[in-house]
Amino acid sequence: MTATDNQQSILFMSTFPPRECGIATFTRDLARAFDKQFNPLTKSKILAINNGSTQELEYPEDVIFQLTDSDIEAYSEIAENINENKNIKLIHIQHEFGLFGGEQGGHKTGHYLIRFMEAIQKPVVITFHSIVPKPVPEIKRVVHQLAKKAACIIVMTETGVKILRNIYGVKTDIGVIPHGIPNVAFKPSREFKKQLGYEERLILSSFGMMNPDKGYEHVIAALPRVVEKFANVLYLIVGATHPIVRKHNGEQYRNFLKKRVRELNLQNHVKFYNKYINTEEIVRFLHVTDIYISTGLNPGQITSGTLSYALGCGKAIISTPFLHAKDAISPERGILVRFRDPESYAEAIIRLLSDEGLRRSMEKAAYQYSRHMTWPEVAKAHERLYREIIGYSKASRLPEIKLEQLKRLTDDFGIIQFARRTEPDTDSGYTLDDNARAMIACCMHYNIFREEENLNDIKRFLEFIRYVLQNDGRLFNYVKYNKEIELNKWTDDAHARALWALGFLSSSKLSPELGEEAATIFKEAMNHDVDDHPRTAAFTIMGLYSYNKFRPSAENIKEIRKLANYLTALYDKNSSCDWHWFENKLTYSNARLPEALIYAYLATKEERYLEVAEKTLNHLCNVCFEGSMLVLVGNNGWYRKRKEKARYDQQPVDASSMVQALLLAYQVTEKQEYMELARMAFQWFLGKNSLKMPVYDETSGGCHDGVNTTHVNANEGAESTATYLIARLAMEFVEQGRKLY
Repeated sequence: MTATDNQQSILFMSTFPPRECGIATFTRDLARAFDKQFNPLTKSKILAINNGSTQELEYPEDVIFQLTDSDIEAYSEIAENINENKNIKLIHIQHEFGLFGGEQGGHKTGHYLIRFMEAIQKPVVITFHSIVPKPVPEIKRVVHQLAKKAACIIVMTETGVKILRNIYGVKTDIGVIPHGIPNVAFKPSREFKKQLGYEERLILSSFGMMNPDKGYEHVIAALPRVVEKFANVLYLIVGATHPIVRKHNGEQYRNFLKKRVRELNLQNHVKFYNKYINTEEIVRFLHVTDIYISTGLNPGQITSGTLSYALGCGKAIISTPFLHAKDAISPERGILVRFRDPESYAEAIIRLLSDEGLRRSMEKAAYQYSRHMTWPEVAKAHERLYREIIGYSKASRLPEIKLEQLKRLTDDFGIIQFARRTEPDTDSGYTLDDNARAMIACCMHYNIFREEENLNDIKRFLEFIRYVLQNDGRLFNYVKYNKEIELNKWTDDAHARALWALGFLSSSKLSPELGEEAATIFKEAMNHDVDDHPRTAAFTIMGLYSYNKFRPSAENIKEIRKLANYLTALYDKNSSCDWHWFENKLTYSNARLPEALIYAYLATKEERYLEVAEKTLNHLCNVCFEGSMLVLVGNNGWYRKRKEKARYDQQPVDASSMVQALLLAYQVTEKQEYMELARMAFQWFLGKNSLKMPVYDETSGGCHDGVNTTHVNANEGAESTATYLIARLAMEFVEQGRKLY
C-alpha cells in the first residue's frame, strides 16, 4: 500500500489505534498535533506495526503501510517501498523492544528492525520509549547498531541521554523532547466529581494497561490504615489488562487484586474499571482525582506516559522512585515512596489527605511544571528537529481564533477584571481598561467573521464606557462588582485607552447606531484635559486617528499634531546616539508610542513623525529581541537607560502592542523585516519566550497573565486575554490583506 497524494510526508513507524497500546496512542496524538500546527505541505503518515493478533484491524486512511513484526523479510521489503515513495522525506520510529521481531539469548531484542535500517535510504529519527539502564550484551548491541544508522535519537528525559552516552556509548545526536500530554485547563477535582457520582469521596487513582509490574497490590495493602482516618477514600484502578499479558495469563493478576480487596474488606474503597480508555476518558478520571498514585515496580523505567498525564492535569502525585519519577517528582510536586512498601504508601497518602493546603500547592506546581509538555509544544519541538534534518521551510499555522475565555469573563454588565485560573474573580470587579480592550477585540472579530453575537458584546462594552462617563468628561477606570464606580481612583491612561476604543468603534462601520454612540461619547470625553504623559498621548492619537475617519475635521488633525509634537519633543530631549527613546526608561506598553506616531504620520503626512516612529521602534526591537526570541522589558524593575533590563514579569499587553506596532509599520513602510519581527513577536504567546512555555491557552482560548521567573502565571484575566486576541486578530487582518489603518 503506498501514498497517493502529493504532500511531503513524515512517516511514523509505530503501533497505531485501534490497536490497544500506549505507544499507539502516543503516535496518534503526536501525528494529530503535528498536522494541526505545521506546514500544510507536510503531513504525517503511518507505517503500522502488527502482530498476529492485530492483522485484521481497520486502520484510518493515514496508515499507508503495514508491517508484521515477526516477518523478518518484510522489514527490508517495506524499506524499499518507502525508498521509492518520493513524498516521504523522513521516517520517525517509535521504539520499544517488544514492538519489533527478534530474540537473542532468550531476550526480546527487536533486532529485525536492523534489517529495515540497513535498507532504508532516507533519514530516520528514533524515539526510545524505554532504555534498559543495565542492558544485557544483546540489547546493548542492537541499540548501538540502530543508533549508528539514525540521523537523530529522541529520549524524553535528561537521564535517558546520560544512559545512552555513558552505558551504551552512543555517539549519535540525541534530543530531549518530553512525553506529550493533553492541554487541559487547571480546575479543582470537586467540579468534576459530581459527574461521576463521587462528590462525597476522596479519590485516589492509578491508570494504565494492567500487568503485574504495576504493583497495585502494595497500595491496596496500605488502604486499611488510610481508611481508618478517611472513611470516604476510594481508590480507582483504571485500565484493561495488557493484551499480551491477557493472552498468556488471562486475568490472573486482576483476580489476585480483587481477592486482596475482599480479604481486606475494601470492597467499598477500591473500584476497578476494566477497559482500554482513550485520552478523553483518562483526563476525565484524572479530573476527579485528589491524589494520583504511580505504582511501577521497574526502577529503570525511563518514561511514564501515565505520570506525564497526571502532571499535566495538575495532580498531587505519590510515586515509586523509578527513573522518570525521580526526574519529574520534586518535593514541591509530590512524594516518592519506597518500592513494594505499603507503610510508605500509607504515610504519604495520609499526609496529603490531612493537608489540603499542601495538596493544592503540589497541584499548582505540577501543572506549571508540565506546560512545556503539552502536545502543541511537543509537536513544535519535533517539527524543529525534522526541519533541521530535512530542511523544509516552516509555514506554521496560527492558532484558531477563540472567544470562549473572553465570554467566560463577561457578564451582563461588562468583563470581569481578574480570573482565578479561567474562572472570573468577581471580587476584582470591572475596569474601563479591560472593557475598552474587549470592545476592540470584538470589533476586529466582527469585521472578519460577521458574527451577530459580537454586536451584542460590543454594545455591552460600549454601555459600560457610557456608565463610567462623568459630567466633566472623565471616564473612570475602576468599578466594583456591585457597580459602584470608584470615583477616588482616576487614571489618565485608562481614559485615553477608552478614547482609542471609542474611536476604533466609530470608524469600524459596524452599524450607524453604534458608530454614532461611540463618537458621541468620544466627543464628550475629549472635553476633559488629561495630564501630559507619553502613553496617554499615544492612546489619544490612536483614538483621534480613527475618530477622524468617522468625523473628519481640521480640529482633529490639529490635536493629533499637538500630541505628536509632544512625543517628538520628548524624543529630542531624551534620545542619544545609543538611546533612541522618548524617556530615560522603558516601562509598559512601549510599542504604543512609535505606533501612535505612525498613525500621526498617516493623518498628517508629516515625515518627521514616521522618522521618529521608525527610530524608536527599531530601538525597542534591539532591546527586546534576543536573536529570534522576544524578551520583553519585565514589569519587575523596567529598563532604565544604561542599566540592566528587567527580564521577568513580562506581560501579554506588551507583546500584543509589539505585534500591532510592527504590523502597522510593515503595512505603512512595506519593509518586510517588520513583518518578520511581528511574526517572531507573536510567537512569544506560543512558547518562544524566556521560559519556552506557551502563554496562550489553546484549550480555553485565554491567555496567561504573564511570564515570571520560573513559570507562567496560571490565571487568565481580561487584560491578557483581550490583548492576546487583539494581536491574533491583527495577524489575521494582515494575513488576509486587510489594512490596520
